Amino acid sequence: MKRAIYPGSFDPVTNGHIDIIERSSKLVDELVVGVLNNSAKNSLFFVDERVSMLEELTAYLPNVKIDSFDGLLVDFAKRIDATIIVRGLRAVTDFEYELQIAQTNHEVYPEMETIFLTSSLEYAYLSSTIVKEFASYGGDISRFVPKQTIGRIYAKFGIK
Repeated sequence: MKRAIYPGSFDPVTNGHIDIIERSSKLVDELVVGVLNNSAKNSLFFVDERVSMLEELTAYLPNVKIDSFDGLLVDFAKRIDATIIVRGLRAVTDFEYELQIAQTNHEVYPEMETIFLTSSLEYAYLSSTIVKEFASYGGDISRFVPKQTIGRIYAKFGIK
């Protein structure tokens, strides 16, 4: 069975994330969306909230599972017996950083391969950081995130 991980913080999940999840789920038998619990970051959503949102948003994809992890991605991959990492690329600058990580992961875990998917053009500009910035000022984020998450995001900023 080909099991892949699509790792990220997903804080918050964007339409670009959902696009990569949908597309990569067609390439493997099982896709595990790995939600990083990074205690060093000041996250908008707790990890369990992000996992819950992703479970809700991907319920229609039968081969997609959501799990959280902390620590090294390769350790998580070994634990769940995954040999493929999926990464989305928005721009050339993303590639330079992601290539270094992919090569390091492969060095540490030779069975691990990384697949890069380029963002769909409609989401190439989009990031969780942009969503948080817009939302914090009450800006319209309806084009950036799934409609089910809009109210939750605004609520984190005290906006109704």
